[in-house]
Amino acid sequence: MLNELITHYWQEFLLMASAHALAVASPGPDFAIVMRQSLVFGRRFAILTSIGIGLAILVHVTYAVLGIGLLIRDTLWLFTTIKVAGAAYLLYIGWQAIRVQKAEVKDFNPVSRDTMTNIKAFRQGFITNVLNPKATLFFLSLFTTIVSAQTPMGIQALYGIWMSVMTGAWFVFLSLMLTQQRVRQFFASFGHWIDRVLGAFLIILAILLLFSTVN
Repeated sequence: MLNELITHYWQEFLLMASAHALAVASPGPDFAIVMRQSLVFGRRFAILTSIGIGLAILVHVTYAVLGIGLLIRDTLWLFTTIKVAGAAYLLYIGWQAIRVQKAEVKDFNPVSRDTMTNIKAFRQGFITNVLNPKATLFFLSLFTTIVSAQTPMGIQALYGIWMSVMTGAWFVFLSLMLTQQRVRQFFASFGHWIDRVLGAFLIILAILLLFSTVN
C-alpha cells in the first residue's frame, strides 16, 4: 500500500498534504483552545487536547471517504444543526475563558482536579474539532477536488492517518512551545488578559458562525 502511494499517488498526496498544512497552520478554534489550555492548565492538558484534535480529524476523513459528507452538505437542516452545535460549544468555551481569574493563569498548573481532568482536556480538543463546520467544509472540498474518486479506499485512509498524525503533532509542538519557562514568565502578568482575548475570539467566531447560518 505504501509503495503504491509513493509510486502512483505521490503528486495527489503532496497536494493534499500542502492544503492540509496551510489549513492547520491558520488560526482558528483549534489553535485558540490549545493556546488556552497551555496558558491556563499547563503542558499535559494542552497535549491531551492536541491529541483529541488530531484524532477528531479521523471523523472528518471517515465521513468524507464514505460519502456521508455529501449527505451532510446537501441536507440543509443537518448541516445547520452541526453549525449551531459548533457555535454553541465555542460560546461555552469562550465564556469560560473570559471568566478566568489572574491567579489561574499565573500558576500555570491545573486549578483543581475538578476544573480540568485528562478526559475533559481530551474531550475539549476532540469536540472543538468535530463540531467545527470549517473543518467539515475543508474535508468535503479536499475529498471532492484534490483527492480523486478513483483513488483506492486504502490510499485515502493513509491520507487520513497522515492528516490526523500531522495535526496532532502540530498542536503538541505548539503546546510544548507555549509552556516553555520563558513563555510562562512572559505571560505570568498578562496571561489572564490573553486568555480573555482568546475567549472573545472564540465568541466572535461563534457569532459569525451563527450569523452565516441565518443568512
